[in-house]
Amino acid sequence: MLRQQVRRAGARVGEGSSAGRGWAVQADVRPSLAERRKAALRFEIAGEAVRLFASQGVTGTTGEQIAQAVGISSRTLWRHFPTKESCVLPLLSAGLEFAMDQLRHWPADIGLLDFVTQSLRVGELPAGAPAILDLIRMTTTDPALRAVWLQAHDDALPVLGQLLAQRSGGSADDLRIKVHAATFNGALRAASEDFARRYAEDPGASGSEIATCLIAALRAASEGLPY
Repeated sequence: MLRQQVRRAGARVGEGSSAGRGWAVQADVRPSLAERRKAALRFEIAGEAVRLFASQGVTGTTGEQIAQAVGISSRTLWRHFPTKESCVLPLLSAGLEFAMDQLRHWPADIGLLDFVTQSLRVGELPAGAPAILDLIRMTTTDPALRAVWLQAHDDALPVLGQLLAQRSGGSADDLRIKVHAATFNGALRAASEDFARRYAEDPGASGSEIATCLIAALRAASEGLPY
């Protein structure tokens, strides 16, 4: 089941998403065949890493075991990822890229909360969502995976800043836009972690539930700092 979920997510990345090959403000250019194959391999590695981490723990899993599960050499694995924990980065980035894709279709005449409500309540979870949510839960207890999760959000921050700058007509270097991007990024991370916890208790949860988490997080962010 996990392999099938990851294959679907990997196929989506191969069709044009930036999660498997580095962030970009736009993803209109179809990647080359070599890039699509690289992205698919990285997703397969990520899926096997998550499966092994879940079954035998992060500490009990080696890079060599991940490589063997994928059917590649350890040398090939280390060409793609510097550590065994970083093998999961494509899956974490895929979840964020799903959010970025939604924002790219944000109409100019609709507020953020209304847009999130409309787009997620009628939508579906991204391909590979169960595997991504399992992984997010693991990041709350393993420091090394936590670092990768935070890296994924840090990598997404400039893209989010560019999207907000384009919408406002300002500059991504403006401090105000940087603060807004960081606020949205933090709300997205907190909502994802909260939803991942809820999903463990209710595997039937859908886009409406994650929308509820995200809207609650955005409302809290919109309150500013009332302290």
